[in-house]
Amino acid sequence: MHHNGLRTAVLLGGLSALIITLGAWLGGGTGVQIAFVLALVSNGVAYFFSDRIALSAMRARPVSEVEQPTLYRIVRELSTEARQPMPRLYISPTVQPNAFATGRSPRRAAVCVTYGLTKLLDEAELRGVIGHELSHVYNRDILISSVAGAFATMITWLSYVAVFFGGSDDDEGPGFVGALLMMVLGPVAAMMVQMAISRTREYQADEAGARLTGDPLALASALRKIELGARRLPLPENSRLTSASHMMIANPFSGSGLGRLFSTHPPTSERVARLERMAGYRR
Repeated sequence: MHHNGLRTAVLLGGLSALIITLGAWLGGGTGVQIAFVLALVSNGVAYFFSDRIALSAMRARPVSEVEQPTLYRIVRELSTEARQPMPRLYISPTVQPNAFATGRSPRRAAVCVTYGLTKLLDEAELRGVIGHELSHVYNRDILISSVAGAFATMITWLSYVAVFFGGSDDDEGPGFVGALLMMVLGPVAAMMVQMAISRTREYQADEAGARLTGDPLALASALRKIELGARRLPLPENSRLTSASHMMIANPFSGSGLGRLFSTHPPTSERVARLERMAGYRR
C-alpha cells in the first residue's frame, strides 16, 4: 500500500515535469507559467477524477439492482465477507467480455463489467471475476492504476495540444514539432504506465480473489473464456481505450499497435496454472 502511494506521487510529479518542460519548449517563460498552472490542474484531475476518466473511456453507466440482481448479490456477499464497503457498480455496453475496478480507495471504488461479460460467464465464473476485482480494491491497487490511466490520457491529450501549437504555416499538416511530439509522447505514456503497474499485481489479485470466493477453478475458467472472447472481439486501439486497458482483467486488444505498449497483463496460461495449483492440481 505504501509503495502504491509512492508510485502515485512519482507519476504525478512526472506529469508536472513533462507539462512544464513542454511549456518551456513551446512558450519560453510565459509557457512555463501557463504550464505550471496546467500541471496543478492536471494533477488534481488525475487524482480526483481518474475513476470518471476510466469509466468514460468504456462508456460505462451506473447499473441498478433491478437490472443486474445477480451481480449486486455477488458483490454484496463478497463485500460483506471481506468486511469492506460495497463499491459502486457500472456496466459498459461493450460486447467484449472484460471487467475492471477503479477509484482512490475502497470507500470510493467502482467496479465495472461489460455487457459481454454478463452474457458469457455463469454465476460461479462471474463471482470469480468480481472477487478478483474486489481484491484490487482491497489491496489498494486501484489508486495507482487509476492515476496511471489518467496520466496516460493527459499525455496523449498533450500530444494533440502540441500538434495545435506546432502547426505548419500553410495549414497542410501538424508541422514537424507536433508530429515529433505525437511520436514521442505516446511511448512515454506507455513507459510510465509500465513502470507504475507491476504485472505481479494480477497474480496477487487472482490469488486473493480466489481465496475470497473459495473457488480458484471458477476464476481460471472465467479467464480462459475472457481471453478467447477478447481475441474474437478486440477493442479498437484508440487513445481513450489504451489509457484504461491496464486496469482490465484481460488485455482487450489484439496484441499489435499502441495497445501492446500499454499491456501490463501476464500470460493467461500462467495465471490459470497458478489458480489450478491453488485448487490442488498438479502438472
